[in-house]
Amino acid sequence: MSNLLPTRKEALELLRKNGCSKNVIAHCEAVAKLARETAEICKKKGLKVDVDLVEIGALLHDVGRSKTHSIHHVVAGVEIAKKAGLPDPVISIIKCHVGGGITASEAAELGWPAGSYVPTTLEEKIVSYADKLVETSERIPIEATINKLRAEKLEAAAERVQLIHDEVTKLISEEP
Repeated sequence: MSNLLPTRKEALELLRKNGCSKNVIAHCEAVAKLARETAEICKKKGLKVDVDLVEIGALLHDVGRSKTHSIHHVVAGVEIAKKAGLPDPVISIIKCHVGGGITASEAAELGWPAGSYVPTTLEEKIVSYADKLVETSERIPIEATINKLRAEKLEAAAERVQLIHDEVTKLISEEP
């Protein structure tokens, strides 16, 4: 694995090279814009956050959609990222971005490689959160995502999204 982050241009090229559609790329760019804005606010508030990692991770979070649009795009994305030699923190963002995260037991039920797919680092949380605020390439209220998950009977995922929302909004709020 390389420790070097790809540039924005290289990340976009990786999406194209792997066959991501223009809509997926537009979504990734919108998520990256929001995620970077969020990370910059965190940094200005004195939090330790790698703004460039957030942007590149957000650009590449849906690279697996070049293979499938099901939830399994996470596993496909991790495979693509590993083959491309991306740094581990980028791979972790790809691995942990879906829903509010996927627990180890949920991953086992899905037939995924063993492990937790729940975001733990601030960078992972910011990208996961930004992804929940962008539908196609438009920003949406978090309630729309939470209500959609509940309608799909995915209550645990809805609760995890709510927790990430609460955590990130507290970090970026104007209140001390």
